Amino acid sequence: MNRAVTWDDLVLTGISLAAGLALAFLSRTLLRWLATYAKRTRWKGDDILVDALRTVVPWAAIAAGIAGAAAALPLTRTLQHHVNQILTVWLIAVVTLSAARVVAGLVRTVTQSRSGVAGSATIFVNITRFLVLAIGFLVVLQTLGISVAPLLTALGVGGLAVALALQDTLANLFAGIHILASRTVQPGDYIRLSTGEEGYVEDINWRQTAVRQLSNNLIVIPNGQLAKTNMTNYTRPEQHLTVLVQAGVGYDSDLEHVERVTVQVASEVMREITGALPEHEPAIRFHTFGDFRIDFTVILGVGEFSDQYRIKHEFIKRLHKRYREEGISIPAPVRTVQYQQGAAAVPHPRRPEGRELPA
Repeated sequence: MNRAVTWDDLVLTGISLAAGLALAFLSRTLLRWLATYAKRTRWKGDDILVDALRTVVPWAAIAAGIAGAAAALPLTRTLQHHVNQILTVWLIAVVTLSAARVVAGLVRTVTQSRSGVAGSATIFVNITRFLVLAIGFLVVLQTLGISVAPLLTALGVGGLAVALALQDTLANLFAGIHILASRTVQPGDYIRLSTGEEGYVEDINWRQTAVRQLSNNLIVIPNGQLAKTNMTNYTRPEQHLTVLVQAGVGYDSDLEHVERVTVQVASEVMREITGALPEHEPAIRFHTFGDFRIDFTVILGVGEFSDQYRIKHEFIKRLHKRYREEGISIPAPVRTVQYQQGAAAVPHPRRPEGRELPA
């Protein structure tokens, strides 16, 4: 039979609880200072560790205070055992949640710092978080005296039925892992599918890939479909790319003069327009004797896929202005049509001629 509670027991209980609360407060204050210091470093991992400790250490101090208070009181052996079990499960849960957050944060930090792994792919983060939580759950069951061997056996048998029922989901999951592991697509890449969808890859999660179009609309593509579709990645292996601008001049133009003027304008655009590559040497290639003009291609360099629209815009404006100043003609097609009264209009069989666009 237990003895009665005395004032000494109550005093010791109060001291234990106060000590636990005081230790929790002091540790949280110290860790807050450490978090401020960790933010000054370049490595993001220390921020994640300190943030997790700010959760674990204060709760551990409080649990220690409660355990000391329970030990000071004249509790029965059964009640003492239950209290210890509750505190142990509590600490395991806190440590598991904090560990899951730490591991997920470290995985995210590593993927963002390495070019060979997807920068913000939540699929890896979610998988590691689930594994840590599952391990913590099994530890809690073992602490409570529940054998985990039958549970693991049941999960192994039932896993086959679940896999059959979730074929599409699992196919998307493994397709996403395969895409990331093969390093063909990463968040931030600009891709174009053979089905016509194109845009920047925002994220690759366990089921689908989010692609943001230039119009800021979001396209959601299942990972399995993405793995089966022919795709062009405009970011890899090099983010810099060349764009082709088609143009043409009249047959009476001096092609040496045209080439010199065009290269000068392209070089100015490369140096002055944001998104262009100043080190890129523009090139011009004549390639076709057309019906009314000589066609050529101008090769420009841009920093990334979306920059090409601004570069083309500025280049065409400046080239048109410079051609007018230099007297270089940009012919337009002209066709002669004869109209006969009482009959439909028929085109004259003469060969099309070229004429200069009005200034």
